[in-house]
Amino acid sequence: PYYVDINQNLFLEAYLHSSDPNLMLFVDTCVASPTPHNFTTVTYDIIRNGCVRDPTYATYYSPYRHMARFKFNAFQFIRNNPLVYLQCELVVCRAYDYSSRCYQGCVGRSKREASS
Repeated sequence: PYYVDINQNLFLEAYLHSSDPNLMLFVDTCVASPTPHNFTTVTYDIIRNGCVRDPTYATYYSPYRHMARFKFNAFQFIRNNPLVYLQCELVVCRAYDYSSRCYQGCVGRSKREASS
């Protein structure tokens, strides 16, 4: 656990341990929850499907493709729940495969047409 103050910058780094130098990481989704085992009921999206949802979220330059660096500001859920749990989904892609998920960026859900 990390103990931080509200609005303090939280810096995160994800690193892919692989002998393949042609792999890269992409931060697809990070969701916060006040409970460690439920990331569906009461949640807060920091980034979802590559789309930034939290205005304090920012990515940082990484000298390596297999490392992702980002930050957001610490926050607290309502009702004075002092704990926040984070669950992130990262995608591993082949570097320079421009059709891969890593190069698509923000992907909004396509809306289905309502039938008559």
